[in-house]
Amino acid sequence: MDKSIIKEEILKAHHFRHAAREYNEEKIPKEDMDFILEVARLSPSSVGLEPWRFVVLENEEIKNKISDVAWGAKKQLATASHFVLILARKDVRYDSEYFIEHFKRRQPDEDKLKRMLSIYEEFQTEHIEVVDSERTLFDWSSKQSYIALGNMMTAAAQIGIDSCPIEGFDYRKVNAILEEAGIIDRQKEGISVMVSFGYRKLDPRHEKARKSVDEVITWF
Repeated sequence: MDKSIIKEEILKAHHFRHAAREYNEEKIPKEDMDFILEVARLSPSSVGLEPWRFVVLENEEIKNKISDVAWGAKKQLATASHFVLILARKDVRYDSEYFIEHFKRRQPDEDKLKRMLSIYEEFQTEHIEVVDSERTLFDWSSKQSYIALGNMMTAAAQIGIDSCPIEGFDYRKVNAILEEAGIIDRQKEGISVMVSFGYRKLDPRHEKARKSVDEVITWF
């Protein structure tokens, strides 16, 4: 395909996408939802750690419990074709079992593995300074999940599917609900963000508004 056509299609998808607050009753075909989730799985992450998990929430009881503590997701939980919880890992320190096992799969040679882990120890402790607290490590992990989130929403828009990212909820209470349901181990994972998918019930009331190119882009 001509590159100019590809660029036009991508920009068209971004103009189409908006934060859908409410959806109609049409269901997303399984093959389309599988495509969106595959885009998430293939997304890049810092040091290739993939510190995420994607839970497609179908259980109505859990949905209702989350709705009670998610002021920003009530309409989406009630009407979305699919609702996805994006979880981020907490155990992402350079010397954690998860971190080491992840890189063992990439580099089975023990000497090379030790050198690699030494590089990432310096990266986490000296360069991005994330090892001082569990919260800082989790925030670093959550940053990666937002890459997958953006890719999912863009992919959805490119095939005419609406979405809405959601942060408007009580994180501690949602984590407690997920732990009680056996969805997460709170020592290892926590909720990062939610996202709903479906087909918009109403068109946007306003045209898309963004800052000008001069305000947000600098060539130096």
